[in-house]
Amino acid sequence: MTDRPVKIRCDACPVMCYVAEGRLGACDRYANLDGKIIRCDPLTILDQRIQAGGEIKPFLGADWTDDLTDESDKFVTAIGSGTTYPDYKPAPFIVSQQVEGADMITVVTEAIFSYCGVKVKIDTDRHLGSEAAIVRASGEAVGHVMTSEYGSQMLSLGGVHHLTGGTKAEGRVTCDALLKLCNREAVELTIDGGSTVIVQAGRAPIVDGQTELRMRVGCGSATIGMFASQWRGLVDEVVVVDDHITGVVSEHQAGKVLGWESTGIKILGRRSTPGRYFQVAAPGLGWGGTDIEDPLSILGPWNEKKGAKAGLRMLMVSTTGEQFGYYVLDDNLVPHEQPLPDNLKRSVALIDENCEDALCTVLFMGGAGGSLRSGVTNNPIRLTQSVSANDTHLTCGGAQTYIWPGGGITMMVDVLTLPENAFGYVPTPALVAPLEFTMTSDEYARLGGHTNSIRSATDILDEGGEYGDDSRAIAPENDLPWGAR
Repeated sequence: MTDRPVKIRCDACPVMCYVAEGRLGACDRYANLDGKIIRCDPLTILDQRIQAGGEIKPFLGADWTDDLTDESDKFVTAIGSGTTYPDYKPAPFIVSQQVEGADMITVVTEAIFSYCGVKVKIDTDRHLGSEAAIVRASGEAVGHVMTSEYGSQMLSLGGVHHLTGGTKAEGRVTCDALLKLCNREAVELTIDGGSTVIVQAGRAPIVDGQTELRMRVGCGSATIGMFASQWRGLVDEVVVVDDHITGVVSEHQAGKVLGWESTGIKILGRRSTPGRYFQVAAPGLGWGGTDIEDPLSILGPWNEKKGAKAGLRMLMVSTTGEQFGYYVLDDNLVPHEQPLPDNLKRSVALIDENCEDALCTVLFMGGAGGSLRSGVTNNPIRLTQSVSANDTHLTCGGAQTYIWPGGGITMMVDVLTLPENAFGYVPTPALVAPLEFTMTSDEYARLGGHTNSIRSATDILDEGGEYGDDSRAIAPENDLPWGAR
């Protein structure tokens, strides 16, 4: 009879895996090594003295030889620290160190988030989908389209209802998509009744197979306001085609101030104020985020009594400068396209020059409430109140967070400001994100913190923690979190 490998139960998350010797748990974050559950990734310490992008040593452990007498330029993050789960126990690391002469405490834990998601900003003038349209990954609903902002489309992905309120497949796919986005990987999303878009933090979006190069300089009205003086004397009329606000320079206040004469043009849209038109076409992938390929289709008959005449010159351009056309009216007041004159090429190029690169931005958003607070203090409400009062500073992997006003601890963070691969998951399903609560030692005592579990940074680097002693030091992408205090 052969001996079976001994399995031990991991209690780092609610799944409670039985892990065989030399094998990983379902989360790929914990393993059984020599009969002990260890954290597979090293504890990450941010060190101000390392040049950007640098790393002292992948695994420092007990052979750390650096001078730690001055700890003020180091910050122990929660990346690789382990979790407080089950949450009756103190956080994995409660670190005491001197910062600019002040006694500071940082409580470090990898938090399990069932209540979490990402907000995605996609810089594009293209129409991705109607507001509230379902966003899918691998065919499963993972979120919805939010509002269009200035030159960008917004998506809300994840949340507890997609993670736990639907089918197992929906929860699994949602968790996988969120994890990839938070760890800066590309995810393909499809929008009901709309486009397919590949999203990756810090990269250009790919919409229906086309890489977006630039976001618009502004709406059609704003474009006229910026560049009307560039066109004066070179052309008789300019129309900036835009899905939201199409601009007409001869009617616009910017044109009137410059002495622009009426041209008798007619725009087939809903007139808002002089020179500003809504709903000239349906949203789409064409000119200025509309569904049109021929810009002349938004024009009605020209009015000779209001200034239209043969030979009148007109420039039509999109809000990115990618599409443009130059037209001249014939004797019947019908516009015909002509080659763009050299003296107008610079103005079109100027629109292009003023457009920013199109990028995707991914913000992780989660509610850092619940029982994880008991890993910080015996009185959880005091931690919530301290964060709200800005007496306790909350970071995520050492990165600055935005804390939403109101009840609870609802935070957002740009995933590009964290070290790479800072997020994990558990197959409940839920994301795992690193959190650090930093405060003065007096504040920590006032909160009812676990003062008996406080350790120095030196001790942590020498001895490690519950899940091992591997650690690494890397350069922070931004200033250390206490710099803002």
